[in-house]
Amino acid sequence: MTNTTLLLNEGLFIGRARTSDRSHPLVVTVRDGTVFDITLSMAPTVRDVCEMPDPAGYVQAARGEPIGSLDAIAANSFQAARDSQKPYLLSPVDLQAVKASGVTFVVSLLERVIEEQARGSAEKADAIRADIAGLIGHDLSKLKPGSPEAMEIKAKLIQRGAWSQYLEVGIGPDAEIFTKCQPMASVGFGADVGLHPVSTWNNPEPEIAMIAASSGKIVGATLGNDVNLRDVEGRSALLLGKAKDNNASAALGPFIRLCDATFSIDDVKQAIVRLKVEGEDGFSLEGASSMAEISRSPEELVAAAMGPHHQYPDGLALYLGTMFVPSKDRGETGKGFTHKVGDMVTISSEKFGALINRVRLSPDCPHWTYGASHLMRDLARADLI
Repeated sequence: MTNTTLLLNEGLFIGRARTSDRSHPLVVTVRDGTVFDITLSMAPTVRDVCEMPDPAGYVQAARGEPIGSLDAIAANSFQAARDSQKPYLLSPVDLQAVKASGVTFVVSLLERVIEEQARGSAEKADAIRADIAGLIGHDLSKLKPGSPEAMEIKAKLIQRGAWSQYLEVGIGPDAEIFTKCQPMASVGFGADVGLHPVSTWNNPEPEIAMIAASSGKIVGATLGNDVNLRDVEGRSALLLGKAKDNNASAALGPFIRLCDATFSIDDVKQAIVRLKVEGEDGFSLEGASSMAEISRSPEELVAAAMGPHHQYPDGLALYLGTMFVPSKDRGETGKGFTHKVGDMVTISSEKFGALINRVRLSPDCPHWTYGASHLMRDLARADLI
């Protein structure tokens, strides 16, 4: 049995798991390759741990009971072959709001403009991409949103007739923040991720998600897949909700790495996030995002999402965005990449491990039926609240 989560031995990790002998999800950590249940009345949810003055210190000192090896639990977490009588992993967040940032890498801004210009047509994308790149060049990595240089680029695109809402959030002063899913609706390592059946042009978005307490303090980070319907969002930015928020369309995991002496926001800023897609048809695609190229810092994005203007009493999980938009043809030349049912998506980064999910249609993924009200009732029955 292999370590499919690719979790390092160093660092403090917190997550959630299901076991057949408990009605409620467990708060868990990993110690020397073993998963420990650390669910206590003083912190019965991951949200409660993240609200503590020192979440990492609490997890390090928390007494716990082993529920199995990480390798075995991760292996049992894959939806297709899961034994519900054995422990398996869940999304590592529970009551936190799940939000996302858009167009945070200027180098991927053009892909959003292209989506809109193509009106959801993958066939038109290559021609538009070449046209716009010829106008302003390819290297926008040093462009700072809101700067005079950014406004000059924006003016050129407007002159070309390529003005877009994405320009405002990509190179303008204000970040795009949207709701990815409701609290308790995200899925975890091994779960199936869902595509709305109307979509014929879509892709994974490999990202890091920051975890912040209600105070706005960043307490950790995890990996995420911000599953995206390019054709739906390309038809109209007002369809963002349909493009982004569907059953099983938000994946997080495998665990939250908590900030401590071995891990900080600086590690997030220097991380390389890798993507691998393997299809049942033999198709394979790989790519990577360098967080060093993000145009807005994690702190800036968290501050844009929460503060005096907007509070989150249960904290926040915030996807930071991706610079990787796959354009490799899959099938007919010029139509670019799109998912097929059965694709296995692996998102990995050295200090976070790996998040692996299988792609299915949203109606075919397990329906989201366990919400905050169910969690509260189950914790109450267990005398944990």
